Amino acid sequence: MNVPLLDVNAQNGPLESALKEAFERVLKSGQYILGPEIDQFEQQVAKVLDVRHAISVSSGTDAILLALMALGIKAGDEVICPTFTFFATAGCIARTGATPVFVDSDPTSFNIDPKSIVAKITPRTKAILPVHLFGQPADLETILRIANEHNLHVIEDAAQAFGATYRGRPVGTFGAFGTFSFFPSKNLGGFGDSGLVSTNRDDLADLARLLRTHGSRPKYYHKFVGANFRMDPLQAALLGVKLAHNSTYNKKREANATYYTERLSGISGVRFGTAEGRIILPANSSDSGHIWNQYTIRVLGNGRRDLLKTHLANLGIGTEIYYPVPLHQQECFAYLKQHSTGFPVANQLASEVLSIPIYPELSDAQKDHVISGIESFLN
Repeated sequence: MNVPLLDVNAQNGPLESALKEAFERVLKSGQYILGPEIDQFEQQVAKVLDVRHAISVSSGTDAILLALMALGIKAGDEVICPTFTFFATAGCIARTGATPVFVDSDPTSFNIDPKSIVAKITPRTKAILPVHLFGQPADLETILRIANEHNLHVIEDAAQAFGATYRGRPVGTFGAFGTFSFFPSKNLGGFGDSGLVSTNRDDLADLARLLRTHGSRPKYYHKFVGANFRMDPLQAALLGVKLAHNSTYNKKREANATYYTERLSGISGVRFGTAEGRIILPANSSDSGHIWNQYTIRVLGNGRRDLLKTHLANLGIGTEIYYPVPLHQQECFAYLKQHSTGFPVANQLASEVLSIPIYPELSDAQKDHVISGIESFLN
C-alpha cells in the first residue's frame, strides 16, 4: 500500500468545481494585482483569527521579513529565535542585517525553550521570534512575560500553525505580528507560495501595507524602502475556497493524530514525551489547540531514525526529517560562532525526529499500514 507523506490532490480534487469557478472569476475580472479578491480574503482571515488586521503577502518567508522591517529591525540589532526550525525564521533576521541569536528547544513540544531565553538577552536585543512548530503553540505566556519585562517585540512565526490556538485564542494574535504561510503542504495549503501577517495594531498594519508595495503612497512616491510582498489575487481567490473547509481539515488531522497515538502507544517500546523508550510520541500541551501540521516522532538510538525511514520507504510509506541540521550548525551562520555545545536538545532532536503522514484525507487502512510498519521495525 502506498501512503505518501502528503497528497494535495486528495484535498483539492473534491473542490475542483469551486476552484475553477474562482479561477474563472479572477480571469474575467482583469484585476491581477491587489483588488477585491485580496480585500475579501483578508477580511475572511481576520474574522477567523479574530484579529484587527490580516495582510496577505507573497510567502511565509516574506511575512517574517515584512514584520521585521515594519518593527524597524536593522543592522546591530539582535533577535532571539529557536535553532530547531525551518531556515526562514533566522534567514529573515539576517536579511535585515540583524543577528539571529539561537535558543535551544523544549524536548517535549520541540518549541523554543523559554527558560533559555533570558540568558540570551543583551542591550542589542530587540525582539523574540518564537515558532509554533509542527502546529503546536509555543509557551506564549512565558515568552510574552519575558518580552514585557525587557521591552521586546514578539513576532509569532505561525507558518505551520494557521488555526492553532493557545488557551482558546488563535496564535498569531498575541505578539506585535503573527506570520503565516500558505505553502501547499500547510494546513491551509495554497497553489504556490503565499502568506500573511496579522496584527491588532493599526499603526503597524498601515506600515506593513505600505512596505508591501515598495513603501509607495501614492504610487511612485516612496516614503520607505519596501519591497514587492503582494499576494496574487488568484491565490487569494483559491485560498478563499479552501478557507471555508480549514476547520474540518484541522479536525481530521487531530483525529488522525489521536488514532496514531492510541494505537502506537500500545506497541512495546513506544512512549510519550521524555519517557524512556525506543520511539517517543509527540505530546500535546493542555494549553494548546494543536493542529498537527506534522505528527513527529522521535526514534532513539544512534542511526535508528534513518533505519526506520528506509524501512518505511520500502513499505511505500512517505516520511520526512524536519529538520536534520539545526540553524546554529548551518554553514551560512558559521560567522555567529554559536557552538553546538550550547544546544543539546536541538542537536538530539535533529538526529531523532521523523514525521509520518498526517494529512486529513488518510484512510484508516493507510494509517494502519503506517502503524504496522513502525511495529514491524521495532520487532
